[in-house]
Amino acid sequence: MEKAEIRNQTPIAEFILLGFGSDPELQPLLFLLFLLIYIATVAGNILFVVLVVTNQHLHIPMYFLLGNLSCLEICYTSAILPRLLASLLTGDRTISVKGCIAQLYSFGILSNTENLLLTAMSYDRYLAICNPLRYATLMSGRVCWQLVAGSWISSFLLCTIVNVFFFQLTFCDSKEIDHFFCDFSPVIKLSCVDTQTLELLTFIISVIGTFVPFLLTLTSYICIITTILRIPSSIGRQKAFSTCSSHLIVLALLYVTVLTVYVVPTANVPKVLHKIFSIFYTVLTPIINPVIYSLRNKEVNESLRKSILKLGA
Repeated sequence: MEKAEIRNQTPIAEFILLGFGSDPELQPLLFLLFLLIYIATVAGNILFVVLVVTNQHLHIPMYFLLGNLSCLEICYTSAILPRLLASLLTGDRTISVKGCIAQLYSFGILSNTENLLLTAMSYDRYLAICNPLRYATLMSGRVCWQLVAGSWISSFLLCTIVNVFFFQLTFCDSKEIDHFFCDFSPVIKLSCVDTQTLELLTFIISVIGTFVPFLLTLTSYICIITTILRIPSSIGRQKAFSTCSSHLIVLALLYVTVLTVYVVPTANVPKVLHKIFSIFYTVLTPIINPVIYSLRNKEVNESLRKSILKLGA
């Protein structure tokens, strides 16, 4: 009630995303930079999906999960960058309240699904290294589909619960969101009604959707590393570790940036730095993933080489 009394009670219909400032000389450069990143992200992930679909020897659980991750990355970057590009090009930084909540909803589903898919990939590597004799049985095509479907459905249900409460909020007084997309914390600060219930609900769902997958991934890799260290030959250890090194790099990039933005106290951190860290997991991770998995994977490189030779023939 106190929050409602302090603020102007006139509801607002749109927000203003402040983004990266309004310097007229900087906007074209940022537009070009993010446009190139967006094109490269979409093209790189589509290429990866095409390679997985068209090459028979890539029809195994690991590449099935990677292909789904690439599809998700296309959607993930498309939920944020087109709106940012439009504002940089036209100078119109307004977004409707419903449009903002819709972007937040999409971002929530996609980021949560990404966490769960990466956890599924950790489980795949755990079985391949720690239980190789039963790998084919435990990671059958049916199980792979169940893991992917479960990731999407659970994320959709969890984020829908939050979104139902979010649509009941009223926003008034300030229109400005000091960010380049509609993230939870900057948006909820503009509400002029009590948000304690929503914040508690969001915290619980975040623990389920982020912290639990993180613990499962951590447990999987503790088992994997323990098993690898027991391999007597150095060549065997190196070969085993190479099968999961790409996944470890992606996990490190994602969790370090996400934890920096959402867990580390940011009261004394400049907002520009906060935005830069946000760029890492929302913009750069989707473009880096296919590069890491391709450059560090002989099978993908070989498939790409053969595809290029076929096109050139």
